[in-house]
Formats: sequence, C-alpha cells, structure tokens
Amino acid sequence: MTPVLPMMQAEGLSLAQGGWLAAANYLGYLAGALSTIWLNLNASLAIRAALLVIGLSTLAMGLVEGFAFWLVLRTLAGVASAWVLVLVSAWTLERLAELRHPQLGGVLYAGVGTGVATAGVACLVVMHLGATADTAWIALGGIALAMAGVIWLPFAFEKTPPAKASEGAQRGSAGWPLILSYGAYGFGYIVPATFLPAMARQIIADPLAFGSAWPILGIAAALSMLVASRFGAATSPRRVWMVSMLVMAVGVAAPLLVPGLAGILVSAILVGATFVTMTLAGMQEARRLYGAAARPVMAAMTSAFAVGQLLGPILIALVEKLPHGFTVVLLAATAGLLAGAAALASHRPT
Repeated sequence: MTPVLPMMQAEGLSLAQGGWLAAANYLGYLAGALSTIWLNLNASLAIRAALLVIGLSTLAMGLVEGFAFWLVLRTLAGVASAWVLVLVSAWTLERLAELRHPQLGGVLYAGVGTGVATAGVACLVVMHLGATADTAWIALGGIALAMAGVIWLPFAFEKTPPAKASEGAQRGSAGWPLILSYGAYGFGYIVPATFLPAMARQIIADPLAFGSAWPILGIAAALSMLVASRFGAATSPRRVWMVSMLVMAVGVAAPLLVPGLAGILVSAILVGATFVTMTLAGMQEARRLYGAAARPVMAAMTSAFAVGQLLGPILIALVEKLPHGFTVVLLAATAGLLAGAAALASHRPT
C-alpha cells in the first residue's frame, strides 16, 4: 500500500490510519509466517491460493468502502504474502542447490524489486491522470492477478511432504542471532519502506516528485541483485547480510542527515539496494546452516521480520502527534539495524 498511501492521504486518510492499515498487513504476515511452521501445507496449492488472495484482496481495496473492511483485506494480503515468501523461497533454493546453481537465487528475489517498481510506476501513472486511490488499487489488483496467471503453471508441481516443523525448529534452536537480526531488519526496513512517499509528500506537492520515491526504491532493489550475485559468489551470505544492514542503516538515517527531497531519494536508493539483498542472504544462510530442514527456520526468521515490521507503523501511529516523533522512530530503526549487524558479526555457528 506504500505507493497508494499519498493518494489515500489526499482523500482524507490520516497518517495514523495508514499506520494501522500497514500494521494489519504486517500482523497478517506474522500469522502467515507462523502458520507455515505449524501447518503441513501443500506448497503447490498454498502458493497458488496465496497468489489469488493477494490479487483479489488488492482489487477489493478499490471496490469496497469502510476502514474496517480495509483492515481485513490488508490482513488477508499479509497472510498470503508470507506464504508466498516462505514456500517459494524454500522450494526454489532447494531446487537451485540440487542443480548446483545457488547463485541464481538472486533472480528470484529480483522479482520483489521488479514488483515494487511496477507498483510505483503504476501509481505514478494514476496520479498523473488525476485518478483516485480506488483506481490505483484496482489497477494493482489487476496486475497482480495477471501475473499470477502467467506463473500459475510452474507452481503446479508435485512435491514430497516437507520435513516436520519440529525437526527444523529443534535444529534451528541455536539460530536465535539469525532470527533476531532478521527481526531487526524488518523493523529497520519497514519505516522508510512504508512511509517514504508520505514523507516526500510533506516536502513537495508535485505527485511526480514525491511519487518517484517508491519506484526508485524498487529499481534499486532489482538492480542490487546483479551486484549481490557477484558479491555473494565471492563471500558468505552472512557477510553480505551484515554489510547490507550497515548500508541500510545509513539509508534509514539519510532523511535526518540530508535535508529535503534529496535525503528521501538517498534513503530510497540505499534501502532499496539492500532490502532484497538481505532477504536473499538471510534465506541462503538458513539454507546453508540447516539444509533440507531450513523451511521452519526460514518461517521463524520471517515471523521475526513480521514482528519488526509490525512494530514500525504502530510506533509511528503512537508518536505521530509528538514533537520530533518521526525522528525518534528513524533513530530507533537505525539503531536496530546496527545492533542486528553486530549480532551477526558476534555469532559463530557450529
């Protein structure tokens, strides 16, 4: 909902309400991630069902009215998003490992940045045409459903049941630094990722200017996979993850260090260039440490991420009216990223 948020604000939605809508989405994401640990899901069916839910719930945001309905729709979209991330990551990275091409994982996660950029550009077009937020939601929902149709058949695979969640959870019990660091990443990333366009809108009124923050973030995310694939081949996923956390910390703090729209754009580039890289590195590290039992560990990391990204908008909604409230949140997000990088550096898995 990030690129649509400025349009919804222009139509009367408060920043606090935007925060609660984001929080509902992230609460659903947490529930979805946890469910992949405890439910013995059929990956093929769950992935395709989740793709449909994402498209339909996005489309419905432009067709139904009422804040309560929106909260439900964003929660459903969150559950489905977590299913797609965990199940597609586990299945794809396992197949790439079997084929001895783990470096191609960057292609998978480049899709995240491509999707972000596509959504941002679509919303820029909608704003340029002077259309409403409802139109933007309908357009995004239509794109999501069309893309689900394109990739439907590749996910009609047959797969043996995954390793039991308890097995992976036991093997992952020593991986708390990974899980906590991934949670810190979620909190650090979500503040700028959710509110960059809204922050830019407070600085400049031109929708083509403030609306550019989100597509820039997405383009940076997609392009970063080219660099990450080369860098990752020469070092460990853990080191890529640590470096990315430090770079993202600079990006999160950029609006405080560089005044005006320039700081927003620097933040978009640095956060965009690292958030997908961290997702790839984190999933690869889980796969490296836990092998075939990595799916529950990936789910635990995704759950921690969901907790982190849930705290971000809730905290913003709570401090919105306070003097320098947003500054405090940005500083907290920066500190969390630095702490997560330190935890990774200090942890030496056996």
